Amino acid sequence: MNQTTSETNEEVRYVGFWARFLAFLIDSVWTLFLMALLVFYLIGKAPPGAYDLQDPVQLMNLLNSFTLELRMAELALAAIFVAFWILRSATPGKMVISCSIVDAKTLGKVGSLKNIIRYLGYFVSLLPFGMGFLWIAFDSRKQGWHDKIAGTLVIKGHPRKNGPAT
Repeated sequence: MNQTTSETNEEVRYVGFWARFLAFLIDSVWTLFLMALLVFYLIGKAPPGAYDLQDPVQLMNLLNSFTLELRMAELALAAIFVAFWILRSATPGKMVISCSIVDAKTLGKVGSLKNIIRYLGYFVSLLPFGMGFLWIAFDSRKQGWHDKIAGTLVIKGHPRKNGPAT
């Protein structure tokens, strides 16, 4: 669905479910690559062969170490996504399909707080059964629940230059 804005008479083209799914797949490939590098690093740093896995204390130490480092990696990955949204208004996957995340009211760049809220909204969109992401296919402005929570849209093209960052 397209909408014409009254201020500039330019057409807003919302990006639908399948295009966003393609961007998600592209982003999944590069994030999987980063996570695989991290796992190989962690295994090299603390090879399981260096631990007596029959000893419950050593096994728990190894698992706690991996868990902590993977949690830190997840936080770093979240920071990378939010940084892409703040600096480029898109992840690499969205850049490949030439779309941007914009403020739903101004069509301008999205501010840092809204981007963080949008990322946290992903967890809401995942439950139940990813319905918040599937909602994109049925919504008139192609917003997922995370977009609605943060007040964002995904559109073809770039944010307006005159839109304030909120």
